[in-house]
Amino acid sequence: MTGAPDAVGTLDVALGHAGKLLQSDPALAREQAREILKAAPNHPLATLFLGIAQRQLGDPEGALQFLEPLCKAQPGWAPAHYELGVTLGRVGRGDDAVQALRRAVKIKPDVGDAWRLLGDHLTAMGDATGADAAYANHVRTSTRDPRLLAPAAALCDNRIPEAEALLREHLKQFPTDVAAIRMFAEVAARLGRLRDAEVLLARCLELAPGFKAARHNYALVLHRENRIEEALAQIDQLLAEDPRNPSYRNLKAAMLNRIGEYEQSLAIYEQVLAEYPQQAKVWMSYGHALKTAGRNADSIEAYRRSIELSPQLGESYWSLANLKTFRFSPQEIEAMQAQLARDDLTDEDRFHFHFSLGKACEDARDFARSFAHYAEGNRLRRLGIDYSADRTTARVRRSRALFTPEFLAERAGAGAPGADPIFIVGLPRAGSTLIEQILASHSQVEGTMELPDVTAIVKSLADRAGGGDADGYPGIIATLGRDELRELGERYLRQTRIQRKTGAPFFIDKMPNNWAHVGLISLILPNAKIIDARRHPLSCCFSGFKQHFARGQHFSYSLEDIGRYYRDYVELLAHFDAVLPGRIHRVIYEQMIDDTEAEVRRLLDYCGLPFEAGCLRFYENERAVRTASSEQVRQPIFRDAVEHWRNFEPWLGPVKEALGPVLEAYPNAPRI
Repeated sequence: MTGAPDAVGTLDVALGHAGKLLQSDPALAREQAREILKAAPNHPLATLFLGIAQRQLGDPEGALQFLEPLCKAQPGWAPAHYELGVTLGRVGRGDDAVQALRRAVKIKPDVGDAWRLLGDHLTAMGDATGADAAYANHVRTSTRDPRLLAPAAALCDNRIPEAEALLREHLKQFPTDVAAIRMFAEVAARLGRLRDAEVLLARCLELAPGFKAARHNYALVLHRENRIEEALAQIDQLLAEDPRNPSYRNLKAAMLNRIGEYEQSLAIYEQVLAEYPQQAKVWMSYGHALKTAGRNADSIEAYRRSIELSPQLGESYWSLANLKTFRFSPQEIEAMQAQLARDDLTDEDRFHFHFSLGKACEDARDFARSFAHYAEGNRLRRLGIDYSADRTTARVRRSRALFTPEFLAERAGAGAPGADPIFIVGLPRAGSTLIEQILASHSQVEGTMELPDVTAIVKSLADRAGGGDADGYPGIIATLGRDELRELGERYLRQTRIQRKTGAPFFIDKMPNNWAHVGLISLILPNAKIIDARRHPLSCCFSGFKQHFARGQHFSYSLEDIGRYYRDYVELLAHFDAVLPGRIHRVIYEQMIDDTEAEVRRLLDYCGLPFEAGCLRFYENERAVRTASSEQVRQPIFRDAVEHWRNFEPWLGPVKEALGPVLEAYPNAPRI
């Protein structure tokens, strides 16, 4: 009996020594753990140390030989399940890693690193809601300062005003507390104040350059601000230290896709799929990337794989419908109807199914049923949207009042002199992708995508003016000097450079919503070309109504809203036709369809480009196209869609009423 305490003491000392060695010399830690296990076979802590050391030495597969049996033998021991989750992630078994990490936080909810790693995996799997919750729990559980416990709990529970007030007060007393600064940046980001979040995170990294969580947040904010080049620099710095981090890789794939580096993006998605083969949303994201790259058959296969894994995921069905050239089989239609019959379907999945069935019924020429599905999908989608047609109309009126001939003449010649951009504006579904594809088939023009850079400039101006519609944009433009206008133009050219992959002297920005900013564009980029893509009001409005847009276009989910939006657009561009005659070139979709060559020649003349026959064979251009019309513009022009809206005319009364005189005057604008 006298030897027992000494033996226990010796074991504790040996374990303590092994634990310390893990921090400095994992090879020695492994040897120490093996010696302990010789004396005490299957000892849990020694086995855990052995597994950790094996992983640290670059052999995660070998580590699993110890960790998986350990977790079976110790089902209630959180550290073992956490380490198993870490190691499974290292060998690419992402789905299994998530299960292990969920087990760890269920046993011991205050394991902060487990929540963080779980959030990384859930991000890679496309579960944004789950990832947000995991990251919030990481903030809450990793906060050791008792003064930050209350704001962390408020942030975790999404009590944002309370968290903001507590953190503001704390930072008055402790202005260099990096944990608090990062939390305050999260508050700003959730409130949509991205510029504030960016400044806070930059300060955080200035004080603590090694703060990885803050750097990840910084990359996310820069990405959301469309500062992709800077965001990539941050994420590459993180990947240099942690190349297998799933969240970092997922974010980089999204960034690469956004700047047109499709092959690199696809390669990352393929790596992620190898690690998360059972995740429907990852397959769906992969399908989106394949579609953009023009690999249509592969994208269909990816979407169908997503549906196999998650039959209730309505967005995957809509992704198939959104290919436009795709036709659902009777079995797929029956499967969608069965999903709609469920009472546990989310509204988001439900409206995606309605849009998809609307397309299926339309293809079957059952127009009454098709419209019923479109109407219900739009009704459900509109419930979650804060959009006011009155605000749009008010902003248009302010623009017309501001941009007078005198105002524009006083600022003539200001702005950046670059003539590179060709803007295509109008409403979505008005033929802008067709015009882009025609122009991008010219040797001197590069097609890019719907660039968000003008929108970002507008937001920065509105923020500078206080953000209020009534007193902000566009009124603040009147306060800008010539140098400021030039700098804004240079900023646009600088930020869009990352989108340009060839040496072509001109590039296209086809963000349709830029029609609302023609005045600003004319001032900051006086030599840019502006093309208005216009389509018959009922054809254009109904085409937008039956389209579920991934983001933005909040006016499109009500026939009345979309009709008013079209009317505002026509009235504003009619104003610019009057105050800047010849500045905007208009392409009428129906005229382009009727006499393609004549319209293409007019278009090229306006752009100052010589005629090239390739512009008439635009459908042979294999460039990536990132809009709902991507598959349609890979085919020759066809007339089928021109009068298609007439099949739905019995239900279009609200949009006709909202359009008013604009409908009767088309293709001209009514007197205003």
